[in-house]
Amino acid sequence: MLRLAFVFLRLGALNELQYRANFFVAAFQALLSVGVGIVVLTLVYSHTASLNGWNESELLVVLGVQLLLGGIVSTAIQPNMQQLTDDVQQGKLDFLLTKPADAQTLVSLRVVRIWQSVDVISGAIVVAVGASRVGAGLGAGRALGFVGLLLLGACLLYCFWLILATGSFWIVDMWFLQNLWEGVFQTGRWPIGIYPGWLRYSMTYLIPIGFAVTVPAQALTDRLRWTTVGIAIGFAVALAAFTRWFWRFGLRRYSGASA
Repeated sequence: MLRLAFVFLRLGALNELQYRANFFVAAFQALLSVGVGIVVLTLVYSHTASLNGWNESELLVVLGVQLLLGGIVSTAIQPNMQQLTDDVQQGKLDFLLTKPADAQTLVSLRVVRIWQSVDVISGAIVVAVGASRVGAGLGAGRALGFVGLLLLGACLLYCFWLILATGSFWIVDMWFLQNLWEGVFQTGRWPIGIYPGWLRYSMTYLIPIGFAVTVPAQALTDRLRWTTVGIAIGFAVALAAFTRWFWRFGLRRYSGASA
């Protein structure tokens, strides 16, 4: 799998390097996202000292995590899922299903948008600035915990995207996926605890923004509890198993170009 991922990464990089102007577009978008996020935080904290117990520096960490994960999704997850829905709609998935490698692995790795990784870099910078201002004493253990939970969050978002994209086996035209994602993911710019109970549970267990964004931020702001880590890991395992089952279930409904 790692070898296959490296091959697709290399091919994606070669393809993207043909359009180097896209780097400047991606960099501008990243700067705009960071600028807008910081302006909004500044406006909020000009009227209050804390938001549900979170101060401005801690919210800066949440913003950075949200931007970083958004970059990961834009670089390696969303393009693959969009390609999957297009292939199902056009009946082109047959070509991939004939390959000897696992179909889910192939649909998840074949497209890489390297210029979108600018968002990953800008998000990491915002996280670093916020963490340095928190003053909670960032040690190696906390840093490793943050990285581990960040990867867990990326896996959760991958599962969420694949579940949505698998829906194309029933709803052929999934043109609304990107707009749906953009609207939902913006809620991750704020700690999940500030939302009402029904929305908080929905954004944690139905759409795992809470586990993906807030929990890694808690690791850097000295707010994380071991019970939360255990729940997050258990939920990730369950969601990954369900995603695998749902993918195989949906794949059985695919009729291909010959239908």
